[in-house]
Amino acid sequence: MSTPLATTGTSRTSSGSSPSSVLEADHRELVDAFESFLRKELVPLAAELPETVDMPPTELRDYVRTRSAQLGFYAGDYPEELGGSGMPFSAVVQLHHAAGRSGCPLAPYALAGSDGPSPLLRHGTPEQIAAYLVPLVRGEAVRCLALTEPHAGSDAFHLTTTAVRDEASGGWVLNGRKTFVSNADRADFAIVIASVEGAATAFVVDADNPGLRIGQRYDGMSGEPLFELLLDGARVAADAVIGGADGVGAAMGNGIDSLSRGRLVVAAMCNGIAEYALAQGIEYARERRAFGERIGAYQHVQEHLVTSRAELEAAKLLTLACARLVDAGTEAPENAALAKLTSSETAVRVVDRALHVHGATGWVRGHPLEFLYRYVRMMTIIEGTSEIQKVIIARAMGLG
Repeated sequence: MSTPLATTGTSRTSSGSSPSSVLEADHRELVDAFESFLRKELVPLAAELPETVDMPPTELRDYVRTRSAQLGFYAGDYPEELGGSGMPFSAVVQLHHAAGRSGCPLAPYALAGSDGPSPLLRHGTPEQIAAYLVPLVRGEAVRCLALTEPHAGSDAFHLTTTAVRDEASGGWVLNGRKTFVSNADRADFAIVIASVEGAATAFVVDADNPGLRIGQRYDGMSGEPLFELLLDGARVAADAVIGGADGVGAAMGNGIDSLSRGRLVVAAMCNGIAEYALAQGIEYARERRAFGERIGAYQHVQEHLVTSRAELEAAKLLTLACARLVDAGTEAPENAALAKLTSSETAVRVVDRALHVHGATGWVRGHPLEFLYRYVRMMTIIEGTSEIQKVIIARAMGLG
């Protein structure tokens, strides 16, 4: 999912002390350039949005994506020959962190999310990479992932959607129902995970396929719409299987790799959001006076803010350590699960405490924390719930 942050946008707000030096040292020039782009180009655009609008217009989001791709930020970890910048994954994580802490509602769209290049297509054929992946990396196309099913939920690979060979054409016929699909209303194509005789297989299905249609719409707390996708005799060619013939039955293994990187990106965004919320709380505690004192002088307020700082610093370091392991060739699912669990739950607590420091001021519609309070809760659900992360970690510990 990709939804905006909370405000008309500001540059990074100081929390009054330096963030972790290890974060500042990594890819500093790149992060500075990205923050300059946010400050100079996106913040002025965001300032024109109505305060009560949660979701920026589609045209504006598309502009941000393509502009960021032109500058080399959007899908920076993809190879240059595909339109990326060849960044290490730890640099991408740092950019997502910077987007989160900026407070700019357009910042998340400047980096590849659920509408951008799919790691699943890293496993695609050369033809699929040229036709589908390159336009995504360049910000010229939008995709959606149709994985979750109504009666499966977190057990995402418990599939009732099927793909059956069409003996006459040599292609495939897809039938089934997917739910909670982001971007389905504006995607150029869908990546559909279906069962081929019990084996999870990924297909590329163009949005104009006569057998593919949008069903029910759901509106989330943070304003982002999600959709059902209905496949009713959707016919695709034999080369629609991601990875070609070798891709039949390979979606689960490839999908785990995709989820691991996605979880680290979510963790980084959560850390940035938490840093932004903490800065808001600190600034308010320094200025607000009650009973003749700044409220930051009271121990209960200090408890909220100091505890948040400690938890946040730990989450930031864990996320960066896991991203560095990816760069070194280790993509253990439990690493990403640890980072995503820690960072998402920490962000929920930090935003809650910051809102508590603000009191009714932060609760009012249009205040940054009011939106973040709604927005950040979904971070404990997307890319696998906190409970699923715990299952992954427990299994890695030999407990399941």
